[in-house]
Amino acid sequence: MFKKILIANRGEIALRVIRTCKEMGIKTVAVYSTADKDSIHLKFADEAVCIGPAASKDSYLNMPNILAAAEITNSDAIHPGYGFLSENAKFSELCRDSGIKFIGASPEMINSMGDKANAKATMKEAGVPCVPGSEGLLESLEEGIQLANDLVGYPVILKATAGGGGRGMRIIWNDDEFRTAWDSARKEAAAAFGNDGMYLEKFVQEPRHIEIQIAGDQYGKVCHLSERDCSIQRRHQKLIEEAPSPFMTDDLRKRMGEAAIKAASAISYEGVGTVEFLVDKDRNFYFMEMNTRIQVEHPVTEEVINHDLILEQIKLAAGIPITGKNYLPQGHSIECRINAEDPYNNFRPSPGTITVLHKPGGHGVRVDSHIYAGYTIPPNYDSMIAKLIVKANTREEAIKKMHRALNEFVIEGIKTTIPLQIKLMEDEDFQSGNFTTKFMETFKF
Repeated sequence: MFKKILIANRGEIALRVIRTCKEMGIKTVAVYSTADKDSIHLKFADEAVCIGPAASKDSYLNMPNILAAAEITNSDAIHPGYGFLSENAKFSELCRDSGIKFIGASPEMINSMGDKANAKATMKEAGVPCVPGSEGLLESLEEGIQLANDLVGYPVILKATAGGGGRGMRIIWNDDEFRTAWDSARKEAAAAFGNDGMYLEKFVQEPRHIEIQIAGDQYGKVCHLSERDCSIQRRHQKLIEEAPSPFMTDDLRKRMGEAAIKAASAISYEGVGTVEFLVDKDRNFYFMEMNTRIQVEHPVTEEVINHDLILEQIKLAAGIPITGKNYLPQGHSIECRINAEDPYNNFRPSPGTITVLHKPGGHGVRVDSHIYAGYTIPPNYDSMIAKLIVKANTREEAIKKMHRALNEFVIEGIKTTIPLQIKLMEDEDFQSGNFTTKFMETFKF
């Protein structure tokens, strides 16, 4: 087992990894930018190293500085958390070349799933259902229009092959819209990812976004750990996640679980990861992408299978085999991402100092967060400041518990998404499970 792990991340996920490491008897090293010098995760790590100024490119994305921090602290592994360098093949390779274990996917696995067009081709070959679309990248606007008309049929969705988070993505309903979208999507993709490659898919209207948690070991064994429903999202950014999905059936779970295992096995996946699917109203499901890392919403899976996924990540990286058991959910869990944003002002970011903080508690209530009264949220990073997670016997009980916990969560000095999430818990369509990824486009609050 590892003796010392450097956490190449910040905020709540850094604190989350530190907690599991302490329980395992593993020493930890926190890294931080100058903007995070007062972050609480520094206080709970065994060591802390400043890796640069506030800008992400100069600190949390600065590979030489992070590797230097690992070397001077004699860390034998690096946990990248999520975001930043967690799916960066070059960083994974540099860790390997430096003799430091990267607690995540190998560069080969990251590359195979990071390029969306290649990932889709790999999944089709493995027999995983995929949305109809282009075979590889589009070579020209004309090819895309012809494909949309002759094979796929409008509406279609144009996607950046190196994309994520909705950037470089356009929904297109006719030829004229295609001509307008082509250049703008490519420019956006080039600016965001340094790659303007585009591919085309049939646009699945009003789908559910359901993902399967998987784990694979070094010995070729893969299992699935049930599903999460992530359909409540705004501009492709998730607001609420839950497990199990209210749309799920036993048969669908079995088929999606088997497909996720096929997907992971196709690239000999090692570690904890997620296979994401779009599911239409008839419960047909299609591969969307694979995340070769731990995800923000992993706590809802932890709650319904009673298993620490960070612990599992570390054990798998250390070469410990998995049981191979496929997990079924017990009870119901919901997570709300609490963001420092003003939902009544177009979700404008709201950095600043927290003057008053009261976190909710009680049976079945969990708060994963790094904030405290007096903490100043920097403007340099993602706006998520906490994850509120509840667990109950039924979905109805979980919604009531979440409603109570949200009303008990007091954060003053900044704006947050808590008022919006309270209204979501009160919404009849949400309560009935009657929602798709388009839900927030018409939700009134």
